[in-house]
Amino acid sequence: MTQTLADNDLRATIRSIPDYPKPGIMFRDITTLLGDARAFRRAVDELVQPWAGMKIDKVAGIEARGFILGGAVAHQVSAGFIPIRKKGKLPHQTVRMAYALEYGTDEMEMHVDAVRHGDRVVLVDDLIATGGTAEGAVKLLRQVGAEVLAACFVIDLPELGGAAKLRAMDVPVRTLMSFEGH
Repeated sequence: MTQTLADNDLRATIRSIPDYPKPGIMFRDITTLLGDARAFRRAVDELVQPWAGMKIDKVAGIEARGFILGGAVAHQVSAGFIPIRKKGKLPHQTVRMAYALEYGTDEMEMHVDAVRHGDRVVLVDDLIATGGTAEGAVKLLRQVGAEVLAACFVIDLPELGGAAKLRAMDVPVRTLMSFEGH
């Protein structure tokens, strides 16, 4: 993806925190972007720009920052919102999918009635790294019959291969900026 002036403006709103949550990791904090009204609005607009005007039934957001971005995107495109949560957090009947973590696995859930067969869904989260969580979310959505139109992220860490993993699953990926390293 080529960087534009707009990308650089958004990039400047991301706070980088070295050695968090452990030594050697450069944490990319989007709370500073969320706190800047212009940057937040621009990020929401740009996340789904390639699909503007298409029928989007639902936007699925991955816990927790994906809820913030996904809710705003759903509002912007007049779609419903689906929270994809960690196991045990939803009160109604759920469907579940295991997904890969850096060291092991975890499980995510969504309500069994959150999607109707054939619903056109855009997946949203703040960042794509190794892609394990996003891959699990795509599989979960497809398991209940959703058509995953795209996956959208503010930040890509391309060296970790997550976006490529989703593209290999025939999911178009939209990112607004990338950072080298972890």
